Amino acid sequence: MKTIIGLEIHVQLKTESKLFCNCKTDYLTAKTNENTCVVCVAHPGSKPYFINEKAVKNAVIIAKALNCEISDEIIMQRKHYFYPDLPNGFQRTSKPLGFKGELEGVTIREVHIEEDPGRYDLKTGKTDYNRCGVPLIEIVTEPEIKSFEHAKKFLEELQLILSYLEVSREEPGSSRVDANISIEGHSRIEVKNINSFKGVYTALEYEEKRQKKLIEQGVNYVQETRHFDEEKGVTISMRKKETLEDYRYSPDPDVPPIKVDKKISIPELPKQKRERFEKQFNLTKEEVEVIISERKLAEAFEEISKKCDYKRLANFFKGVLKKQLNYRNLKYDEKMTPELLWIEKAIEEKKITEKSAETILIGVIDKKKKAEEIAVEENLIGIETNVDDIIDKILKENKKAVEDYKKGEVKALNYLIGKIMKETNGKAEKMKVMESLKNKI
Repeated sequence: MKTIIGLEIHVQLKTESKLFCNCKTDYLTAKTNENTCVVCVAHPGSKPYFINEKAVKNAVIIAKALNCEISDEIIMQRKHYFYPDLPNGFQRTSKPLGFKGELEGVTIREVHIEEDPGRYDLKTGKTDYNRCGVPLIEIVTEPEIKSFEHAKKFLEELQLILSYLEVSREEPGSSRVDANISIEGHSRIEVKNINSFKGVYTALEYEEKRQKKLIEQGVNYVQETRHFDEEKGVTISMRKKETLEDYRYSPDPDVPPIKVDKKISIPELPKQKRERFEKQFNLTKEEVEVIISERKLAEAFEEISKKCDYKRLANFFKGVLKKQLNYRNLKYDEKMTPELLWIEKAIEEKKITEKSAETILIGVIDKKKKAEEIAVEENLIGIETNVDDIIDKILKENKKAVEDYKKGEVKALNYLIGKIMKETNGKAEKMKVMESLKNKI
């Protein structure tokens, strides 16, 4: 049985004010219904302001990044449905701003701009309109997604693109997904408001199993809309699925057509940066994926690599740097770039060891101090240059252990290494010490 999957992704745009009024877009920390006015709560006789220009620009940037053709103008429509979170009784949504795009082998049917509705609490029956009117885009794919893994890969690349563009909000719940899934020849089910990209995989997996089980039991289920319960990992029936006709789309007489500036430029995207880094720096795919996982991280690598050995730098970024950032659940801060450059140059000039570099990095992140300052405080400078002298000293003082190693006793070598590591306060590179010892013996 073939599974057919299509996605509708709602992404809030990064703006200070709402789409058709000057109310603030902060709805997470504001008091209930604090950021509202007569326009966004639809008082009788209220009219929308002119459309938020920044929202339109951000929407065009996203559409271009998804390889869409761009419309000459934005035509706003009214999408009618009745729900407590929609005070107008309709949602303002545009005709396609972008169309015929592509990402990860999936056709983007359309990208359009619209107002977010308010938030209705099913348990208490209360509605908060702070979110009502926040600008968002909806990205609609064709039903060409082949599997849950394909859906996950598509959404991960989309999320990476959005982070590079810096035109969408990143707060919890600012991106939501509606997933359409059906078994070929049977009714389509829409799973609404999956509040995280990670939750899409779980929702699709559950819904496919549910539908296949019904088919095996001979149940002729109908088209409907279901809610995804993220805590339980299940979908729950909400209502019969609306059709396009049910929404009674009509042109919005209060919003005139808006000309679109198609000349808006976009930054280098992850796909292009990925391909360029592989060729320019001859890096492995694993190294590239880590380095381009954040735009600022990739920019820092490119800047520092002009002055350092980029192969060693790539290994440091992939290993030590990313490990320490992930451990603290932090994103890369561009203020770290000069400190990383100091660390790399210090390793190159053998002022510090590679092991010391991680200690210095931890100090930079946690103590917010300069790398050189941490290195001085921790007495980490000069260890590399003194190691050979220390090895010679230990060999001279431990002649019996040297003779024992020559006779084949491996423990004797470990004994000597231990002495050297103690002499350097554990700051020397153990593997380099071992190699140097073997050569000298």
